Amino acid sequence: MNYFIDVILPIPLEKRFTYSITQAESEFLKEGMRVSIPFGKSKIYTGIVAEIHQIAPVIYEAKEIHQILDDSPIVTSLQLQLWQWIANYYMCTEGEVMRAALPNAFLLESETIISKNDKHQIKDTDLKDDEFLIYEALQHQSSLKIQDIANILDKKNVLPVVKRLVDKEAIILNEEIYDKYKPKYVRYVKLTSQFASETALNTLLDELSSRAKKQRDVILTLFSLSAKTKKPVKVADLVAESQTSSATVKALIDKGILEDYHIQTDRVIYDGEENEDSKTLNQYQTEALKQIETSFDTHNVVLLHGITSSGKTEVYVKLIEEVIAKGEQVLYLLPEIALTTQLVTRLQNYFGEQVAVFNSKYSAHERVEVYNQVLNNSAKAKIILGARSSIFLPFKNLGLIIVDEEHESSFKQFDPAPRYHARDAAIVLASLFKAKTLLGSATPSLESYYNAQEKKYGLVEINRRYNNVQLPEIELVDIKDKQKRKKMKGHFTDRLIEEMTEAIADGHQIILFQNRRGYSPIVECNTCGHSPQCPNCDVSLTYHQYRKQLRCHYCGYNSAMLQKCMACGTTDLDTKGFGTEQIESEVKQLFPDLKVARMDLDTTRGKFGYEKIITAFEQQDIDVLVGTQMLTKGLDFRNVKVVGVMNADNLLNFPDFRAHERSFQLMLQVSGRAGRTEKRGKVLIQTYNPYHKILQQVSTNDYVSMFKEQLEERYNYNYPPYFRLIKITLKHRDYNKVNIASDWLAKALTQLFKHYVLGPEFPPISRIRNQYHKNILIKIPQGQSLNKTKEAIKKVNSSFSAIADFKSVRVIINVDNY
Repeated sequence: MNYFIDVILPIPLEKRFTYSITQAESEFLKEGMRVSIPFGKSKIYTGIVAEIHQIAPVIYEAKEIHQILDDSPIVTSLQLQLWQWIANYYMCTEGEVMRAALPNAFLLESETIISKNDKHQIKDTDLKDDEFLIYEALQHQSSLKIQDIANILDKKNVLPVVKRLVDKEAIILNEEIYDKYKPKYVRYVKLTSQFASETALNTLLDELSSRAKKQRDVILTLFSLSAKTKKPVKVADLVAESQTSSATVKALIDKGILEDYHIQTDRVIYDGEENEDSKTLNQYQTEALKQIETSFDTHNVVLLHGITSSGKTEVYVKLIEEVIAKGEQVLYLLPEIALTTQLVTRLQNYFGEQVAVFNSKYSAHERVEVYNQVLNNSAKAKIILGARSSIFLPFKNLGLIIVDEEHESSFKQFDPAPRYHARDAAIVLASLFKAKTLLGSATPSLESYYNAQEKKYGLVEINRRYNNVQLPEIELVDIKDKQKRKKMKGHFTDRLIEEMTEAIADGHQIILFQNRRGYSPIVECNTCGHSPQCPNCDVSLTYHQYRKQLRCHYCGYNSAMLQKCMACGTTDLDTKGFGTEQIESEVKQLFPDLKVARMDLDTTRGKFGYEKIITAFEQQDIDVLVGTQMLTKGLDFRNVKVVGVMNADNLLNFPDFRAHERSFQLMLQVSGRAGRTEKRGKVLIQTYNPYHKILQQVSTNDYVSMFKEQLEERYNYNYPPYFRLIKITLKHRDYNKVNIASDWLAKALTQLFKHYVLGPEFPPISRIRNQYHKNILIKIPQGQSLNKTKEAIKKVNSSFSAIADFKSVRVIINVDNY
């Protein structure tokens, strides 16, 4: 009797491959286990067993597997079902999904490059003979390929040996080279609670006056620093200001008069302290919680529409408590994990070490650790806090998925495949477990709100801010009018400067939002009008002042700032437009005494770049924070009074059917960062067109009007939620080839879908990295079968690929191109 397995390989193949196994192997193997297998002439891959059967392949003769790599499955059957759904729905292959779903350390293959792990000392006695041979070879060579190791050991299958060395942390794979980061703590000091009353304090100062004058001076300095800065006091600042030594501060701590505490400036790791009780919900949160629980009886998906700072997180916490009490797991999805230091801290304070964080920025070892904890249903992974990739974890008994800030476009993966939307995939994942999904947002996506209106989802709303804090006052400032009256300083109107001055005088902080990084997006010659362009892309180069560089934000090309025009040779060069860098330098000129920081892609490139800036802002070491849309994503800053939107028009005038919806969401979200405590916040939106409908809707926080108006437009022009979209992009270095290929494909599709095919059209930026792009958009009406449409597109694509001239043209299919 012959036995076979179907294997998923981590490469873009349309079908699974079949391999032959022995009877003993068939009895040992289970679905979801890894096997190393030969593929092609000389390649070796790690594959996942998808099915065990006795049917031999008809077209080819099944090869034997090399080795079984696991004792038990590392992928569950429900994971395999999710992979299959994603591959079918988003028109990609299971291999592409597998590569996205598994940590790189699980995917050993013949192309993998390995090197010695210098940060981990290994004793020779800890290694077996074959392991020692590889380890010794790496003492003399910086890296080896799997093929080199096969030659050293003189045997074909070396993946098990490599796997053992990875487990012992003796070697690292090329994908795993991360800087090991040591968190930095800042030490703060405060008076202990027993001296909080005035009487106790006076008694203490009288005692110290007679016995320890230096210690009394330290306490008086602590008070003056607290009153002056209205911020927590660092030990280093106290020592410097009181002109004493750290020994005096230590003596006060030893006596129990002062208490020191540490705040970690980067990623917060649970330190094992007592858990806090979750906060008591107010009337509106309690009502919302009851409504959510009631809605879950009739709906699997519920949308929580709560205005900014209404306390949605506390409602989530109560739901999480209920689910964990049943012994089930919770997945908490966030659009941007790096921006959620605050949330990690808050959840770990409530749930202790039951919270695990999963994120592609973590090292491979950290990711494998979390993956295994979830697989083993460990107590350390009851709540998974993660970005979009965490939907691929091997959950055992998932009870609830929370998708926070569900409107965020960051949930959509654009490159490489699978081009999935984590929110939609999460709803499917929850249905596989018969679990519930809660979508939360202050500005829900049109699709989700429409589904709620159509009763497909449950809808719960919170219309009051926590503690009845007032919504910020939003003022539209007319730039055109201010320029006429000469009331502008650089890019700042007199109103914005006035509000900023007042906020700083009151000890508050300010956020300034400009959705462009760099100093200036265009450098132009005043004599001939020439503007430096990127040689690889159809965009002008952005000037970055801090490096005196011109940079392309699409391919990374850079050159030194020009001293004279490349076309006419004159030195009369001028900058047009402005980015975060220019705003930062203007704030420093207007307010030289303030501490100003910038949060954009340039300042947050490091693994913990985000957290450093956020923590410094939280600790009030920064007065003004300038940033791009990173600032808008669910951050909770208690001391921000003023938010300035520097130019609303470049958001609105974007060639995309979602531009107005996105502008509304971005501006309302960034406004929500202001006035989150008793004092009412102020938001100033600078614009050339203050009468624009979207800006009027933002100023009155009128989501429903925006929703109705945009929905009507979508209905008139056949866009989601009434029609589904599939966008096909063709790429090639040859302009003519892209044109001919896209025309052929568009004609073939038009024969099938008639007037529902738009294009081919060049996008606004038609050449990126020396590749010309051309787009075709297919609109699918509600009555039309989505599966049959996709099948038809696949057939046309197969015919297209069979034409010799078009073989080199890359075709990218993006389903639900949100």
